[in-house]
Amino acid sequence: MENQLTIKYYKPLSSLYIKAYIITMRPYLMFVSGITGIAGMSFSESVPEIKLLMIFAVSFLSYGFGQALTDCFQTDTDSISSPYRPLTQNLVSKRAFLITSIIGLTFCIGIFSYFNPFNLLLGILAGTGLATYTFFKRRWWGGPFYNAWIVTVLFFMGFLASSQGYRHESIFPAALAVLFGYANFVLSGYFKDIEADRATGYNTLLVVFGRRVSSFISDIFAAVLIFSTLVVISSDPVSTLNNPGALIFFFGGTICAVYAQYMLHKVRTDGEAFRAISPVVHSYILLLSSIALSSKPEWLIPLLIFYLSYLIILKIRPSREQI
Repeated sequence: MENQLTIKYYKPLSSLYIKAYIITMRPYLMFVSGITGIAGMSFSESVPEIKLLMIFAVSFLSYGFGQALTDCFQTDTDSISSPYRPLTQNLVSKRAFLITSIIGLTFCIGIFSYFNPFNLLLGILAGTGLATYTFFKRRWWGGPFYNAWIVTVLFFMGFLASSQGYRHESIFPAALAVLFGYANFVLSGYFKDIEADRATGYNTLLVVFGRRVSSFISDIFAAVLIFSTLVVISSDPVSTLNNPGALIFFFGGTICAVYAQYMLHKVRTDGEAFRAISPVVHSYILLLSSIALSSKPEWLIPLLIFYLSYLIILKIRPSREQI
């Protein structure tokens, strides 16, 4: 107890605290929630640019605030698998990070709800899901899909915030792509934490059934992502053939997905798992970009800039083995 009382935490809102919080947000993965919001907005009618930018911004930031929130409940396993993180180094107060995360998520939900009041209910639902995620991560049957439904809610929040109502039947296969694509990202992420999760009582699918079974389940998730994306972009064959941007992103994402699954089957240690996880993230961003472009081909240049920005931020992440 005495040692805990003498810990010198970074002062909230100081430059060191802000830097530590940004590291915890994992900026290179905020592109995952960013493209999810973009995909949701792509099903809306014409929307003013300032509105689109605001919805994109809170979609992008929501992953970071949500990640920092869940990290406050997972310092036991993170202290083994991710010792570089500020929370595991006792550089920052969990309480301060919790408050910052709740304020940030409240801001994001507020913007979503300003454009569509129904998003307040969805935001509260998603926030509750984030706060309870750790409980389900400890159970092999719960982690990937429990996390994925929260991100799927974000997809619908992006759509509702930018639209006045339902417009396109393809929104449901697009949501299915988000659900299974993100579930696969979560599952593949567990490949790098097997030893840490086993030591701290997180009975993930990898801990209970091993890499081989988990790899085959991951294959199914990836297949549903690719098929659902194909259903969306091929809903109007004539438009698809005249939309090279959507096709390029689709084939690029499919190649990344197939390569990711091949690499997952080759993983033998936690330390080499990042080589498989990275293309999983690439495939998610590229395939959801193709979904967005199938409805909004004029977004090609912004989405190219978005993907290139992701590549740059990914290169400067603080730990090469962490995705």
